Amino acid sequence: MTQTRTATTFPPPVMEARRWLEGVEFTPDRPLINVSQAAPVDPPPPALRQAMADAALTKDDAHLYGPVLGMPALRSALSAQINNHYGADTRAENICITSGCNQAFAAALSTLCAEGDEIILPTPWYFNHKMWLDMTGVASIPLPVGAGLLPDVDAAAALITPKTRAIALVTPNNPAGVEYPADLVLAFYELARAHGIALIVDETYRDFDSRSGAPHPLFQQDGWEDTFIHLYSFSKAYRLTGHRVGALVASPARLAEAEKFLDTVAICPGQIGQYAALWGVENLSQWVASERDEILARRAAIETGFPVLQAKGWELLGLGAYFAYVAHPFEMSSADLAPLLVREAGILCLPGTMFWPEGAPEGKAQLRIAFANLDAAGIDTLYKRLSALAI
Repeated sequence: MTQTRTATTFPPPVMEARRWLEGVEFTPDRPLINVSQAAPVDPPPPALRQAMADAALTKDDAHLYGPVLGMPALRSALSAQINNHYGADTRAENICITSGCNQAFAAALSTLCAEGDEIILPTPWYFNHKMWLDMTGVASIPLPVGAGLLPDVDAAAALITPKTRAIALVTPNNPAGVEYPADLVLAFYELARAHGIALIVDETYRDFDSRSGAPHPLFQQDGWEDTFIHLYSFSKAYRLTGHRVGALVASPARLAEAEKFLDTVAICPGQIGQYAALWGVENLSQWVASERDEILARRAAIETGFPVLQAKGWELLGLGAYFAYVAHPFEMSSADLAPLLVREAGILCLPGTMFWPEGAPEGKAQLRIAFANLDAAGIDTLYKRLSALAI
């Protein structure tokens, strides 16, 4: 009997991890430290919530179907923001608004792949990308990263076959946090262009990149639309995770194909979330800059405090944006260690096994810590609990 599409992949990792909390009690003097998911825990700032309330009360179209490719004003505003940030020359016709960045990835793949095709993904990979490829019958070809958790262009070139349709990168990276250097991203673009395949770059966390200015020059390349597909999310920058607003940036011809997928999946992105994203783009640049400063301060606290764990045999493998990716010193697999941390240390994080192909040895020694919701005091508490482990 053939498998159903959903049976071809694994359960959602974040939901799986939440089940480890069942039956575990957390006391006021040792509350749960939840570093499992890269999502703001606070709501949007009051001014943005007021703008959303005003849209709900005064704009009739906020409650109706909208254009499949998104609100024209938001498409134009994001195009202008991209042009300013990347030194680009995009148009609104290059922009498609989606119901979150995961849907943007799914829509992009629907324009690229048929069953049996291949996509190259650096490992450790973002598990939702792997899940979507599984469910569409597309093979995920693992590209193990090298020094600094960076993928190697020559190694990727060796994996390209007649079935390869794209290379998909995430920078700043999920799960490793690392920021891919501009020349490395450009080298992947040139590789993809030379082979007539696409380069997908998921930049969900670009608002929290430690570098100023454009993180890569891809939008400035002649004919970029023939190769480069850019993915973005408004969720982290404006704390809109529950409203599911993302973007796919590509050629108008590709977006015309994506429209077929999007119309059958969601018809259109949520209108109130789009009004929120538009207001955010137009009004919250300074607020986002302050949010970035705070994330960078927390990143610094992760790094400066890490010697406490390093003395116990831990290793900081990657750091940036929302994530610290670490190697633990214990004999057991991270698949067993992560649930144990809930019970023994009151810490919920994800094991590296969730980010590698099944059976890969590397993930067994690794953990992902989504630190963005911990202030300096919270990071200090996290380190104290981890350093006190006796396993």
